[in-house]
Amino acid sequence: MPVSTTSATAAGMCAFIDASPSPFHVCRTIAAELEARGFTRLAEAAAWPAAPGRYYVVRGGSLVAWGEGAGGAGFRVVGAHTDSPNLRVKQHPDLVVAGWQVVGLEPYGGVLLNSWLDRDLGISGRLSVRAGDAVREHVVRVDEPILRVPQLAIHLSEERRGVTLDPQRHVNAVWGVGAEPRSFLEFVAERAQVRAGDVLGWELMTHDLAPSRIIGRDGDLVSAPRLDNQGTCYAGLHAFLAAVDEPGAAVPVLAVFDHEEVGSQSDRGAQSDLLPAVLERVVLARGGGRAEFLAALADSVCASGDMAHATHPNYPERHEPAHRIEVNGGPVLKVNQNLRYATDASGAGAFALACAQAGVPLQRYVHRADLPCGSTIGPMTAARTGISTVDVGAPQLAMHSARELMGAADVPTYASALAAFLTPA
Repeated sequence: MPVSTTSATAAGMCAFIDASPSPFHVCRTIAAELEARGFTRLAEAAAWPAAPGRYYVVRGGSLVAWGEGAGGAGFRVVGAHTDSPNLRVKQHPDLVVAGWQVVGLEPYGGVLLNSWLDRDLGISGRLSVRAGDAVREHVVRVDEPILRVPQLAIHLSEERRGVTLDPQRHVNAVWGVGAEPRSFLEFVAERAQVRAGDVLGWELMTHDLAPSRIIGRDGDLVSAPRLDNQGTCYAGLHAFLAAVDEPGAAVPVLAVFDHEEVGSQSDRGAQSDLLPAVLERVVLARGGGRAEFLAALADSVCASGDMAHATHPNYPERHEPAHRIEVNGGPVLKVNQNLRYATDASGAGAFALACAQAGVPLQRYVHRADLPCGSTIGPMTAARTGISTVDVGAPQLAMHSARELMGAADVPTYASALAAFLTPA
């Protein structure tokens, strides 16, 4: 029988998100959980063991894990993405404007810019640091309220309800006063305990310092940053850990990718060779060849997990009227006729069956036909691998805001549905 319960909880998801301000931290958080359960990290440039076992690989802000036991030839994959829209540090960040010391920032992904104003912001990401004649990666996190993007006072605005933000001019952050610019990179290097002169490259991003919280009159809501898509990373991880303890008819796989919010076209995005390369090497390591690999792909299914739009109480007219989506109403099956989502009838059937076997309700989402629909890793993964793919998610409000909202009860039901999907009878 498929797994129907996991250890996923709303409080656990809050802790996961607070530990993971950047894609690199997401991978570290997941890796720590995997290693505590007996997984071994493999290097892509090294030979892989032939014996079945529990393994994972990391490529930058992306991670793929799999557990081989009594599973069959095909794969069951839960996919997600580790990145979220935010404000990222420019290559020459140090500015002085009107006596303010300013850090130059630029939007990453489809940011709701107004949501980032007047928040205490920290910094996270990674540095490339010189180590003799080599370069090593240094993951960094500064949980100090060092940056703030200030709103323009209403008295100075031509629009009395606020301003339209220019991403070039209006999202830089103040971090001090004085006529001489200070080196932001030197500050980060000091906090990372490396020499500033040894820093050769960086990917640094802001994060809101307010912790994730369970809120609402009855404690039935979750307020947190980066629910899109760390909500799926967390639920997918717990589903995967439940599935590897119950070997079924397929090899369970967890694949979390960076760069979804900017199109996935990178060395570690969903359009890269990361997932197909890992799956082929799994087949090769157990003695199969190219024919066996292609047969395994044909016998595989992927659930592309991303968050879904709950029906907004203040804007119900912005939603498809026949497809109301409720928070705490269960996982969401996402369908788009123009393939912004990868779901077809076959994939829909696989996920609907998993929800039934897990004993959780299923909701079905369709975007308004007169509004542009967002997309996911699903169509890219399907095209890259040829694996039958279904797009699913958990409902939320305020997607792409610095602070998002979902239902507390949707965390365990989402994870349970994904666990059942990973362990077909």
